[in-house]
Amino acid sequence: MKQHTKVVLFVINCLQGGGAERVVLTLGQGFYELGYEVHILRFKPLVEYTLNDNLNYHLFKFKPYKLIPGIERRHKIFARAVDNYVLDNIGQPDIILSNLVHSDSILSHSKLQNITYVIHNTLSLLYKFHKASHANKLKSRLINMYSKHPCICVSSGAETDFIESFGNITPTTAIHNPIDRDNIQKLAEVFVPQYQDYIIHVGSFKEAKRHDILLKAYAQTNQSLPLLLLGEGKRKDDIRKLAVALNIQDKVVFLGFYENPFPYIKHAKFKILTSDWEGFALVIAESLALGTPVISTDCPSGPSELLPKNNLMPMRDVEAIAEKMNQAMENPQQFQSAFDESLLPSKIAKKYIEFTDTVK
Repeated sequence: MKQHTKVVLFVINCLQGGGAERVVLTLGQGFYELGYEVHILRFKPLVEYTLNDNLNYHLFKFKPYKLIPGIERRHKIFARAVDNYVLDNIGQPDIILSNLVHSDSILSHSKLQNITYVIHNTLSLLYKFHKASHANKLKSRLINMYSKHPCICVSSGAETDFIESFGNITPTTAIHNPIDRDNIQKLAEVFVPQYQDYIIHVGSFKEAKRHDILLKAYAQTNQSLPLLLLGEGKRKDDIRKLAVALNIQDKVVFLGFYENPFPYIKHAKFKILTSDWEGFALVIAESLALGTPVISTDCPSGPSELLPKNNLMPMRDVEAIAEKMNQAMENPQQFQSAFDESLLPSKIAKKYIEFTDTVK
């Protein structure tokens, strides 16, 4: 059996169908390649990804604690139970990486050592600080939570937003998400889509992704290529109705969720992103790993760190997006970009280790 000298623990609510969940699995493999024993602890049983046999998985259910009144008290009591579980079943890890706000809130009450938060989003936009009536109260709660441990933000834009929102409350750094290029390329060969010559959009049907802007822009193009939408979410029905209202329902294909979206990305003429905000824009880097051209809105964090200026579009500008889509339908190769090898999992894991070593 392979000998491991150090232990890393990832903590996340579940492993169900999101970008952060995929990042945890990919980064876990990066740590494994560096000789770490890798553990992933989740609080809900939901899994929508094939689990890597090199990693160790733990389920410690939050559900029985839901009856405890008061979120702070509930999370504090649960954190004590989590600490005991970790110490009994794993020992004190050398690095603990908390992912997404539910885990972050719980681990803010933890007594374990070596905890670092991973900030996957542009928080001011995610929580609508600019218009939320409860913004000051929410900010205060988040400052109290995130000041307790160092933070790794998944893009420079996300780090800038974090500091502008909360101040210099804790050590921070920006480290991009890992991309397992070899595995992505292998998964892209699993099947050949039944569609040919199409545009692909991959993302959950939620506000940030702005499917409404995408459809309105597409309706203004020559529609020489069909638009395939890969994902699920609560806004899907509304977007389907919008396609009918715009009279493009015959050109827009709703594919649903695929655990493996990579064959669709590989065979697309180009990938489009019309988000108002991203943390890192994982799907852009994955598309570049497959050699697929990408155009994207220039939202505050992510896309401009991965794509040249020519590939970027102003947010919510339907006419500008339509114009760029027409250009891409005419000649997708003008939006081809190189994959950055510094995003490979073991290289990203090294950056995590370097940062966590400096803040211990």
